[in-house]
Amino acid sequence: MSEPRGPPIRALRAEAFRIPTDSPEADGTLGWESTTLVLVELRAGSATGLGYTYADRALVPLLLGLLAETVKGRDAFDIPGCASALRRAVRNLGRSGLAACALSAVDAALWDLKARELGLALASLLGRERDAVPIYGSGGFTNYTDGQLRRQLSEWVDRDGCKAVKMKVGSDLQRDPQRVMSARGPIDDRELFVDANGALSVKQALRLAETLADARVRWFEEPVSSDDLAGLRAVRERAPAPMEIAAGEYVYTLDDARRLLEAGAVDVLQADATRCGGISGFLRVGALCEAHHLDLSAHCAPALHRHVACAIPRLRHLEWFHDHVRIEQMLFEGAPRAENGTIRPDLARPGHGLELKSQDAERFRVDGGESR
Repeated sequence: MSEPRGPPIRALRAEAFRIPTDSPEADGTLGWESTTLVLVELRAGSATGLGYTYADRALVPLLLGLLAETVKGRDAFDIPGCASALRRAVRNLGRSGLAACALSAVDAALWDLKARELGLALASLLGRERDAVPIYGSGGFTNYTDGQLRRQLSEWVDRDGCKAVKMKVGSDLQRDPQRVMSARGPIDDRELFVDANGALSVKQALRLAETLADARVRWFEEPVSSDDLAGLRAVRERAPAPMEIAAGEYVYTLDDARRLLEAGAVDVLQADATRCGGISGFLRVGALCEAHHLDLSAHCAPALHRHVACAIPRLRHLEWFHDHVRIEQMLFEGAPRAENGTIRPDLARPGHGLELKSQDAERFRVDGGESR
């Protein structure tokens, strides 16, 4: 019996919202004072599907032009067909980077639209390996004072029940060991992760890894650039045995993920549905991880990953990133709240279960419109 055809996509809306941070933030390679969320809404039948990515307002003209023209009139239920058409459309623009982020937002909106039109929560449409998604607290920026750092980590443990927390390193190698030891105190026996955002050389990363072993650091994310597959593998092979090496937040295509896995560069692969092709791309990366007998960890955007993370067989956990948790709870009705170190999809709400708080979001809006 063939799957019923869906209604044709008749309109695409795109908006960009720039939200100031609650205080300046920095990691091993970058500092920032705002974050931009680009929202996509697709209309078909009686439903509107919502997707988004964290990128730049430069995506809005691409979404309202080429990508809207590509999907309009297509069967809203034919997500693989739409995804293939979108990839072909951006061939000469380059599929990675901003184009991949735009495609990811459209794909997420397509899945949300289909689930809403069918009256299902997205987790129910995809099928569930689990009913709740484990999270780890993430932030611990390099410009924080030791007091700010300890307070933030304590909140994730005490308020949200996180079993692991992550902090940034890499901007001051002389100070990092002291910062990490300071962070260890308030989290007791919880796991401690660090993230260098690719700031270090192989030798710097190995020296820091040896130093941090005393603080029982169990996860070293992007110790060197994720483009340096040989360097990542060298760190993985020579780091202290209990310390896992992770990377993958800049996976834009399935080939990006395959190269990391085939190089033996990581113990745990990361992927981000707002960059790697949306819900469809995240599912494909999950299948690739299963074939390689390696766990997958979802990077940031917890409200978008909440449903699809339930469908991934070898999911390790989901990043409960400070900026994105705050933004999603500000902008979306139905954004997740942590409980006992997990978040759960609301199966009573169709699709992602998110609704834009239009009045609250309007003051952050910097661009947007609807395709004609």
